[in-house]
Formats: sequence, C-alpha cells, structure tokens
Amino acid sequence: MLIRMPIAAYLRDCGYRVIEAASSDEALVVLQHHTTIDVLFSDAEVAGALDAFALSQWTRKNRPQTKIVLAGSPKTAAKAAGKLCEEGPHLAKPYEPEAVEDYIRRLLALQSADESS
Repeated sequence: MLIRMPIAAYLRDCGYRVIEAASSDEALVVLQHHTTIDVLFSDAEVAGALDAFALSQWTRKNRPQTKIVLAGSPKTAAKAAGKLCEEGPHLAKPYEPEAVEDYIRRLLALQSADESS
C-alpha cells in the first residue's frame, strides 16, 4: 500500500484515470465491472486469493485488450512474467514513479499504433 499510493498519485498527476485495488480480489471486482481498463499494473507479490500470475492469466483470458505490467517479479519468475506482460517481463524494484509512467505511456502508444494500422 505504501508503494501503491505514490504511484497512483503520480499517474493521476500525469492525467491518467487510476482505479486502485489493495488485493487481487479487489482487482478482479474492478476488472469484472469496469468496461475499459487499458492497463493492469500489479506488484508480483500482490495480496489476495490469486497471485499476480494467476491475476494476469485471468486478465489475459477475460480482457485480452488490457495490457499487463508486473512490478517486482523475482528473477526466477521473469520468464513467466514475460509471457503474460507486454514488451518485456516486468519492472524490477526499486522503480521510480516516472519509470512506471514512461512504461505505461509506451504501452499505450504501441496499442494506439496497432489499432490505427
């Protein structure tokens, strides 16, 4: 939670609409009830019934248009994360809010380019 709040605040300051979830359980509710979620940004060690990889798999299956970014993935999980995430496996900790925003901006730019092709 201490990491989530500054990242969310920074992304809001950058003009993004941010919906926060404290656990994978809350994230699932958000994903099931909001029509447009462009990016799922999750810590690899998210609390809840689903771990980050299960949450990513659910998202990939049920919301294939949603880009996925996992943060803090351990090295041993990097390969699995790479299969679930866009443009590389993850953001390694420690990361700065600016790096998160840059990563998300590049993902959304790629998505826009793909949609206009």
